[in-house]
Amino acid sequence: MSERSERIQRLSALEPHRGAVSDRITLSGLRARGRHGVYDFERAQGQDFLVDVILELDLSVAAASDDVADTVHYGELAERLVKIVEGEPVNLIETLADRLVASCLLDGRVSAATVTVHKPQAPIPHEFADVAVTLRRRAGERI
Repeated sequence: MSERSERIQRLSALEPHRGAVSDRITLSGLRARGRHGVYDFERAQGQDFLVDVILELDLSVAAASDDVADTVHYGELAERLVKIVEGEPVNLIETLADRLVASCLLDGRVSAATVTVHKPQAPIPHEFADVAVTLRRRAGERI
């Protein structure tokens, strides 16, 4: 067995640092069109939503192996999140954020996830830069 293989095997045997993880994967500014909102025109016309995600997980095995199979594939994550935003409409971005964070936590390596949903075209009759909702959930946590 090569030195690299031995190191990966030793790292794989380590218990993940649940609760003390400082490693993160960040995906920012993911844009998708959705039909979410409480007003009929929001459902009919749709609008762009921006999603930011922070995943907390142990990345030591992936760093040692240099293999995408040992980490969360952020391209696949982005695809899943876009399908949710483009999918079944909800009234509130709070509900949308909850669906997104739940999807992030499906990967057992993720110990916590933070999701921010931005609705920059929200129907607010005043000038504003952004409106957003942020949820942070830990694996196994239920509301």
